[in-house]
Amino acid sequence: MEQLKIEPNRSPEIQGFAPFALGFRPFFVLAGIAAALLLLLWLAAWRGHFAVGDYYGLVGWHSHEMLFGYAGAVIAGFLLTAVRNWSGIDTLSGSPLAALAGLWLMGRLLALLPGPFPPLAVALVDLAFLPLLAVALSGPLWKGKQKINRMFLPLLGAMTLANILVHLEALGMAQTAARGTGLMLNLIVLLVVIVGGRVIPFFIEMAVSGAKPKSSPRIEQFSFGALLLLILLELLYPENRLLAPFALAVALTQALRLRQWHARGIWSIPILWVLFTGYAWLVLGFVLKGLAAVGFFAPNQVVHALTVGGIGVLTLGMMARVSLGHTGRPMRSSRFINLAFVLLNLAALSRVFGPLVLPSRYGLWIDLSGGLWILSFVIFAFVYIPILIRARADGRPG
Repeated sequence: MEQLKIEPNRSPEIQGFAPFALGFRPFFVLAGIAAALLLLLWLAAWRGHFAVGDYYGLVGWHSHEMLFGYAGAVIAGFLLTAVRNWSGIDTLSGSPLAALAGLWLMGRLLALLPGPFPPLAVALVDLAFLPLLAVALSGPLWKGKQKINRMFLPLLGAMTLANILVHLEALGMAQTAARGTGLMLNLIVLLVVIVGGRVIPFFIEMAVSGAKPKSSPRIEQFSFGALLLLILLELLYPENRLLAPFALAVALTQALRLRQWHARGIWSIPILWVLFTGYAWLVLGFVLKGLAAVGFFAPNQVVHALTVGGIGVLTLGMMARVSLGHTGRPMRSSRFINLAFVLLNLAALSRVFGPLVLPSRYGLWIDLSGGLWILSFVIFAFVYIPILIRARADGRPG
């Protein structure tokens, strides 16, 4: 993330305790806890030991909460922090930030817990989060000098549309939940591709001596063009063999981007290689998506290559790095966090390829992958929550 000069936050902070000083703090705390807790509840519900609310249904709840819940929290925390950096203008802090985090939390609880809440209230609370996040970001984005950053506003609008498609089915008004979750997954990947192209080369150049990551305008254009066409095609014609060449084109162009960023030195720096391997999971996910479109791979495994491997590994690595950088701490991940990086990659491997190795033990692979995911984020929460709720080590605001 570019290090721009920003105006100091004029609001007073409680010395030593600052859980709402900047957007990454409450949302990364919530994301870390939610990642572990949502998977634990999902495994218990899948085994019949716990009943989730009826609003989304069992599989629908799992899909929605991991995409709009966990990933939504990471997106909010990252954008509220990055937009402040990119624009030089303060984003939400203090009570308004706490209120937005509380709204996110209410969206999770209302759908999960039985109670006297009408379905429409559940929908309205959950649907309000992304538009309000966009409103919170609109001022700094519009006043900032880099107009290209305004693209995050329509992207959040498209994510809201995806959420509406899910809620329409939950309310019994349409059969659109699968398209909504599929669209949200693709939009998260698009956001990761946009942000990854900005920060991963920057992080590598800053941390690896002599590294000179490259960027080809032609490859950039083709990579985003192919991805946008694939998203549109999958939304309109989800069961179509034409998905195969588009998915493989996305995989090829993203692999070329990754190759241009590579430097040998990243493999000795865990906080860099975790981002690189997470992005590699996205490339693999699109290869598998192309194979699945013509019947050579299971679509369910493709989803988990993109989610557990791509989104999961990348977001864990990004939260770990952003949290250190924006709390004034040395840019070195601890041994425990390095272990979490390894465990999460193993979770993806077991979820995607385990059923191919031993298909008769499918439930075992789900339990193993889920357990590794939970352990990874428990480690993250244990290490980072004390960092996230305390003021910056260097005494600066934020």
